[in-house]
Amino acid sequence: MKILAFAGSNSKKSINKELLNFALKQLKNVDIDLVDINDYEMPIYSIDRQIENGFPKEAEDFYKKIEEADGIVVSLAEHNGNFSVALKNILDWVSRIDMSFLKEKKILLLSTSPGSYGGGNVMEVATKYFSMFAGGEIIASSTFPFFNDNFQNGEITNEELKATILEKIEIFQDALSK
Repeated sequence: MKILAFAGSNSKKSINKELLNFALKQLKNVDIDLVDINDYEMPIYSIDRQIENGFPKEAEDFYKKIEEADGIVVSLAEHNGNFSVALKNILDWVSRIDMSFLKEKKILLLSTSPGSYGGGNVMEVATKYFSMFAGGEIIASSTFPFFNDNFQNGEITNEELKATILEKIEIFQDALSK
């Protein structure tokens, strides 16, 4: 099984990248393609750019990575209650290549933030977007509140939150096997 994994943040110190790395260490017997969305920076999507110039190579490359994956693990950064602009732009370009670009893909969605809601707003947006609009199958999802209080040195320190995240990862891992 091949997994495409990325954090929905373009920050070099992203807490979502840290949570993603924790999750990926738990997966067994999978080939993980961990990508940094900073490597897929491209002009802001517009129909005019698409008509005049076609698709940027970065959009085509990201789409190809999705096509090659059996499953996808994303840890979403929340910017003003939504996707980061960096991720949203990638999704806008890729969706123009194929509106159902996540069809038949099993997805594990995670989000975290320093606050009490743990990226809950972006999780609501992503749950709707990834399943309804992009055609993916969300197998499991979890928010992770108060990141700075509950995560240290690459490990989840709050046992209740750790159990929840591990359970979601196990559900995703089991779904990949079927």
